[in-house]
Amino acid sequence: MDHKPFSSHGKAWLVVAAGGVAALQVGKLPPALPALQAELGLSLVQSGFLLSMVQLAGLSLAVFMGMLADGMGLKRSMVRGLLLLALASAAGGLATSVSVLLVLRAMEGLGFLLVALPAPALIRRLVPPTQLPGMLGVWGAYMPTGTALALLVGPLFIPAWGWSAWWWLFALVSLGMAAWVARVIPADPPAPVQAESGIWTRLQRTLGARGPWLVAACFGLYSGQWLAVVGFLPSIYAAAGVGGALLGVLTALAAAVNMLGNMASGRLLQGGWAPRSTLWLGFGAMALGSTLAFATFTEGAPWLRFAGILLFSGVGGLVPGTLFSLAVRLAPGEQQVASTVGWVQQLSALGQFIGPPMAAALAARAGGWQLTPLLTMGCCVGGAVLAVLLHSRLKAQSQHD
Repeated sequence: MDHKPFSSHGKAWLVVAAGGVAALQVGKLPPALPALQAELGLSLVQSGFLLSMVQLAGLSLAVFMGMLADGMGLKRSMVRGLLLLALASAAGGLATSVSVLLVLRAMEGLGFLLVALPAPALIRRLVPPTQLPGMLGVWGAYMPTGTALALLVGPLFIPAWGWSAWWWLFALVSLGMAAWVARVIPADPPAPVQAESGIWTRLQRTLGARGPWLVAACFGLYSGQWLAVVGFLPSIYAAAGVGGALLGVLTALAAAVNMLGNMASGRLLQGGWAPRSTLWLGFGAMALGSTLAFATFTEGAPWLRFAGILLFSGVGGLVPGTLFSLAVRLAPGEQQVASTVGWVQQLSALGQFIGPPMAAALAARAGGWQLTPLLTMGCCVGGAVLAVLLHSRLKAQSQHD
């Protein structure tokens, strides 16, 4: 098959685009929550679990899925994941009960993992080593890119066509991307026999090392609070009387600025910033931004609150961009990169599974969102402490090398 129209760099961008399509499946739910609450009678806490259910596969299986992706082949894993997303989304459009929708969201979580976990290793296979740091920084933005696009289009699409058609749209998008990846990305090389026989050894090496645990825990503290805040923005703004195109623009912008932080992290790290510094800056901005966004003293200043959301998400984007870099650097060895990324994804998913229901429970108890900073600031303090431990780990590794 002729791949000449796509350079190696272009193929790497296609891998990022496939990740963005998978992220669309996560991001399609928040703008649909008001419609689902109206049609299916979802409570606030049920909405929180529906937001986080897509992470069920990630929080239970991600480290194993990373090794499975290596075993089946990186390209093959990505194509199968996109096909599973298409199937689950098509079936979701037919769902008439919350329980069925929850199960299908869990299936979508499995498909998401099959797409996202092999991507960093596939990018590394496709691009020269000199281009790898830049492309990994771009890859770090796949999640907010997909989420922002869904948040922008959803409030315009769903009132006109309904949430079921919204699900079917993403089934078609995933199916089309699966065909594109299958056609353009080169076939996987034969898997070495020793990799198959060393699965448990790789797992023990990954989980027996301190670095993957620190990176993964830090990612969980970031991702849990980010999804808790951004995931509920459409519902928060809808309750405040904001709707239509303005609702879509505001929520999409809140997710889109996260891309800038992701990409800026790569520039800062290449420019000599220590990972500890970018992590501190990111978590500090998230603590301040969430306080401005939800504290009672800003109730009469909606644009100040929105500026707080932009600060929270935008500068907070320094955190995942930094942690993707650290995951590769602190993997115990070359054969443990995929399983390390899987473990990071697993604790990230755990954070995203716990964060939205916790935020919803606080809001239900308080009768509003004013207690949200208690959750976000706790996560930020934990992240700042882990940044210190990661710095020490990097120093110890450099002295050992």
